[in-house]
Amino acid sequence: MSWIPDFEIGIWNAWIFIIPDIVFWISGVKFLFSKRMPEAVPPSKRKEKILSYLLVIVMFGSFFYSVFLPLKLGTIWFYAGLIVYLGGLVLVAIAMLNFAATPMNKPVTKGIYRYSRNPMFIGWFLIYFGIAIVSISWVFLLITIFFIFITVYLSPFEEAVTLGHYGKPYKEYMEKTPQWLGFPKSKK
Repeated sequence: MSWIPDFEIGIWNAWIFIIPDIVFWISGVKFLFSKRMPEAVPPSKRKEKILSYLLVIVMFGSFFYSVFLPLKLGTIWFYAGLIVYLGGLVLVAIAMLNFAATPMNKPVTKGIYRYSRNPMFIGWFLIYFGIAIVSISWVFLLITIFFIFITVYLSPFEEAVTLGHYGKPYKEYMEKTPQWLGFPKSKK
């Protein structure tokens, strides 16, 4: 790994790994999330709004940077990163299927959502981390860390909006399901 990031246009660059991420993101926003979001989202705090916009800018910046970021084909880093990346891709796909299969008037609590209230975020963390590994890029690793910190900070705000929309069923779900990862708590 060099302190000066690789920056070259090529067929075998990280953009190949970004394409499924873009497809998931667009299809999720257009077909899943926008239909399930509450009609009236309370006005957010200024800091949350700024961080939300910053997160979108970072995501689009990572898409752009990936065009110029060569993969380290044939290295152990490539294969290790590929496994992490594919794990994240599968996790996001399963979470989106669980999301789509849940009726609109109920919170998503089945499938992978039994083990995490945020499996899509975990999947995206793994996708970004996998891309950082396959390209051996400290810049992409910093993007990943930044993405994780912003998402972890914004997660309580998103949960408050969801709690306001679904009420008691979501509160019960929050009490028994870990925020990030783990086994559900048994009902008493």
